[in-house]
Amino acid sequence: MATTVPYDLKRQHEYALPAVYTEPRWYAAYTCANHEKRVAQQLGRRCVEFFLPLHEALRPWKDRRVRLQLPLFPGYVFVRIALRDRMRVLEIPSLVYLVSFNGLPTALPEEEMEAIRTALNQRLRMQPHPYPAVGRRVRIKGGPLQGFEGILLRRKGNCRIVLSVDLIRRSVVVDVDLSDVEPIQPCSMSVRDFA
Repeated sequence: MATTVPYDLKRQHEYALPAVYTEPRWYAAYTCANHEKRVAQQLGRRCVEFFLPLHEALRPWKDRRVRLQLPLFPGYVFVRIALRDRMRVLEIPSLVYLVSFNGLPTALPEEEMEAIRTALNQRLRMQPHPYPAVGRRVRIKGGPLQGFEGILLRRKGNCRIVLSVDLIRRSVVVDVDLSDVEPIQPCSMSVRDFA
């Protein structure tokens, strides 16, 4: 014999869930190759908050060069959901999985997502960059990315900061003014974990 649970008891059970299941957080969603934009459209149709950072690149095309909008993090779309709502996301064709650890989707640190969102909103030029294992960690003390941290690169007299999403081991590089950065640990190198 089936019994029905009163609505109030269902809501009470929902409040008993840990905060990790009920509070929206950013997660990395892995997609099929070259399907990031298609997945983003599907997320939009399902009213799921998502973030697909793009950059402009020139590519040879037959007899000319074409400007394309390509993902900064190929193979990934970022979604902001409560874990209890993850099935709405996982049912999307071409979305393979949410990046997980020990079988549970792992939330991305807010400051990593905020740094990349801020750089894009300020229309700073960003490009994909190999994930750095070693480098001098600096804090940006001025300009639009003030307060964010990254790894300092110098190339041809330019100062660049590498911003990373550690969970997926992907990075982007942003040009900044050298006077806008300060070392976090003077004269020391920071080594990231090799997971």
